[in-house]
Amino acid sequence: MSTEPQAPSAMIGPALQEAASFAERTLTALLPQPAGPQGALIEAMRTAVLAQDRGLRAFFVLQSGRLFGVDRQPLGRVCAAVECVAAAARLAAAPLAPLTLFAGEGLIAEAFALLGSPEAMADPFLRAEAMARLAQCAGHAGLLGGESAELMAGTLADGRSLPQISRRQRMRVAALIGFCCEAGPLLAKASPSARHALSAYGQDVGLALAMATDLADPVSPAGQCVVAALGLARAEAHGTALAEQAVHHLDLFDEKADLLRAAARFAVTARD
Repeated sequence: MSTEPQAPSAMIGPALQEAASFAERTLTALLPQPAGPQGALIEAMRTAVLAQDRGLRAFFVLQSGRLFGVDRQPLGRVCAAVECVAAAARLAAAPLAPLTLFAGEGLIAEAFALLGSPEAMADPFLRAEAMARLAQCAGHAGLLGGESAELMAGTLADGRSLPQISRRQRMRVAALIGFCCEAGPLLAKASPSARHALSAYGQDVGLALAMATDLADPVSPAGQCVVAALGLARAEAHGTALAEQAVHHLDLFDEKADLLRAAARFAVTARD
């Protein structure tokens, strides 16, 4: 394990760029091409996925796989499936034009088609487990449920309370990041302790990223962010604590996890 107290943030930039390029190449190759009467739908699906920022989620998938020597082909399928789910969640919050609605539903279907293919994982039981985990992290208990709760938060009496804000952040951000970080040990059939460590790391990093978003834009129309609940100084301290907690989850790994350690500390300082 690295003895450096904090890896330089400069090492994160190239890794994020490489991960984004890898995800873009993979998505471009794997997503269906517009053709036939469904061409407009496919074009809307491709546009929604390829227009979003892909670097961070792909970074966590690739780095978690690197820890266990997982081949990049199945990791690419995981990256593509995760990006389809993330894009579908963004479309769900957009004005519900019929094509937008169908594109979001098509992306959810495409995500599970990508993850359920033999090219993703040869072991059918492993494919089933991966699909079940993604469904859990993306559905009503995860990303989509969290986005729905965010929309309703302003109408609830406790919608601005810290427990409710943290719960929404865990669903909207941390659940999918946790799946990305768990992908490596899942595909490698690693020990339960290794898988739990990466999942817990992802949960804490996801919450730190959500905190960074609030710190970058602390003025919410409904006052539904952590900064509004805690104040600026306490929110910054909480984000730093989450990052350090995430790093400690990696104690059982050697220097191969140094980029993940650096990413945790970088996450809470990100203001983009």
